[in-house]
Amino acid sequence: MANKVPRKTAEEAGSGSRLSDIAYARILAALFERRLPAGSFVSQGEMVELTGIPIAPVRDALRVLEAEGVLVIHPRTGIQLVKPGMELTRSTYQFRGVIEAAAVAAYAQTASEAEIETLDKRHVAIAKRLEKVGLTPEILAELEILEDLLHGSIVSSLSNPLIDTSYRRIRNYIRLIQLDRRLTPPLVLRSLKEHRAIIEACRKRDVAKAVEALQSHFSAALQRALGLY
Repeated sequence: MANKVPRKTAEEAGSGSRLSDIAYARILAALFERRLPAGSFVSQGEMVELTGIPIAPVRDALRVLEAEGVLVIHPRTGIQLVKPGMELTRSTYQFRGVIEAAAVAAYAQTASEAEIETLDKRHVAIAKRLEKVGLTPEILAELEILEDLLHGSIVSSLSNPLIDTSYRRIRNYIRLIQLDRRLTPPLVLRSLKEHRAIIEACRKRDVAKAVEALQSHFSAALQRALGLY
């Protein structure tokens, strides 16, 4: 079993976060950090030990995660973590494409020039660092931040809380799908180039080109993801 997380920290205690929210975040963190292997079975007791949270809030968190499709609760055999396959991968990228195609059209018209410029500069900078030093842990962490920043900014441009909630679920699926990916500098540089095509279209306020660049990026990302199966 994975190492358990310490009991609620002083920072969390003062944050006003509910225990179930903390348990939710810790379970997802353990899954994304591979301390909980995708597809594995665990008991509620093991989840309590892992999170350091009492059983009742853990159960609440597990019910939310089940509703979001991250796990399945089997009354007698335990909790099964979802292991993505080809069908879930295709469905996830299809749903993501529907949401973000509409969102990037709005983003291309409303995003500030300063925001677009910052995004572009960060992509250029990390590409240069990657070419110089390779895929270091620091660069991998920055890539994940940049991925969330670009796509999160695009989706946020719709200012729709229902879409934000759906997108959080999609993002969890994407992170699950990407757990087994094998990144290489050429693959990462290709993805960064695809990102910059989206950013450049938004800089020019070219809505049609922005949607086209986004769809091309997702098509390529889907093919890379399906290559895992």
